[in-house]
Amino acid sequence: MCSTTACASSSLGGSVYFAPMLAYIIRRLLYAMPILLGVNLITFVLFFVVNSPDDMARMQLGVKRVTPEAIQKWKAERGYDQPLIWNAAATGTAQVTQTVFFNKSMRMFAGDFGRADDGRDIASEIKNRAGPSLAIALPTFILGLGVAIAFALLLVFFRATRLDFFGVVLCVAMMSVSGLFYIIGGQWLVAKVWHWVPISGYATGLTAAKFLVLPVLIGVIAGLGASARWYRTIFLEEITRDYVRTARAKGASDAVVLFRHVLRNAMIPILTGVVAVIPTLFMGSLLVESFFGIPGLGSYTIEAINAQDFSVVRAMVFIGSVLYILGLLATDISYTLADPRVRLQ
Repeated sequence: MCSTTACASSSLGGSVYFAPMLAYIIRRLLYAMPILLGVNLITFVLFFVVNSPDDMARMQLGVKRVTPEAIQKWKAERGYDQPLIWNAAATGTAQVTQTVFFNKSMRMFAGDFGRADDGRDIASEIKNRAGPSLAIALPTFILGLGVAIAFALLLVFFRATRLDFFGVVLCVAMMSVSGLFYIIGGQWLVAKVWHWVPISGYATGLTAAKFLVLPVLIGVIAGLGASARWYRTIFLEEITRDYVRTARAKGASDAVVLFRHVLRNAMIPILTGVVAVIPTLFMGSLLVESFFGIPGLGSYTIEAINAQDFSVVRAMVFIGSVLYILGLLATDISYTLADPRVRLQ
């Protein structure tokens, strides 16, 4: 039981902290709207600078069926028969609403992704393909983060030794190798020579594990060099702080200082680096999914780019932008949990 004054103070303190955070979240979400609008507009302009609706129709129809009438019919069926951004023939708000940009891009703010140029519902495709992408991305992200931090802590613990030297050399060497080499080399050695796992493909349920082991392993190895070297730099900077000298003066061992104090105080820069890969958890890996034949969002994006399907491309760009903005917002909020000295402004 708390006294009336204590309970009132606790309630007031919670409201004082919650109100600025709520205002901050609302303000950041409002800032995100013009950013998303700008991303949509830039994507739209870049796409149609390269391909006009007539070019898209010719590609979809094929050489033998391309006639002026067929092109006009294809454009009318898919909403490309309107002006791109500005409808000078209309009046009032119709000058903006009766355009390809409004009907194809602005509706995404309401969650309407429309249909691909081949007639398939984009939202359904995203829903079906998100599972395989997450099945690769989540284990790769979690294992990669854990292995990189553990390896970096190990190098810092044995800093200025041969283990630290050769560890840094290994990180630099791994950073210098293209991710494509890891994919092709892993498929050749593990799948073709050793026959431990299938070289490509995908299945549902528990059977999917044998198809995911190699892509996840390659993803962890490919990103280990850069991540471990980055975390090592962060930890080395932290061990020069005053709180580390204070902890050592109180008799704390190097292991306690490193794994309890340094790791905790390094969480803010770690969170900053982690947020950059959050969108990839949902968007999938373009190279990995393409080479391993996994029907995820990454391969879906590649297929749309090859087919010049603007509807799918702009939907994937929009989703990626939303996820990245939400990731930045979540990171800013998590700062206050990792370090109480940080306050949202």
